[in-house]
Amino acid sequence: MEVIRMLIVQKYGGSSLSTPERIRAAAHRVAQSIRAGNQVIVVVSAQGDTTDQLVSTAAAISSAPSPREMDGYLAAGEQMSAALMAMTLKDLGQEAISLTGWQAGLLTDGDHGYARILALGNDRIRKELDMGKTVIVAGFQGMDAQGNI
Repeated sequence: MEVIRMLIVQKYGGSSLSTPERIRAAAHRVAQSIRAGNQVIVVVSAQGDTTDQLVSTAAAISSAPSPREMDGYLAAGEQMSAALMAMTLKDLGQEAISLTGWQAGLLTDGDHGYARILALGNDRIRKELDMGKTVIVAGFQGMDAQGNI
């Protein structure tokens, strides 16, 4: 009998990742899906109020921050969540890797602050899944044709 492996994408928003306990709970849900025989991609937002805190800090620094620089700055929140999720999954015995939007192959237009996804070159994602890893992708980010976040 052939086992059918499903590809599952789970999305966790900021409130689901706001504390270490909530990250662990989300990671347990991911691990449960993996134990059921699925390959899993997890997309994560920044933890809790991280984005609001980052925006406030930027506003305290500049009255008119560049949209390009804001995108680069705000992307850090999702990257932190992705790394924390990967660490938690590894502690649960599941191989995992965190990827930024551009490492995952998300190509966007250049409309900073409002970018739209144009394409997903998922070669890296597929490679990592085929190696038995769970892929954690930082949300809210991609890369435009000029290499900008």
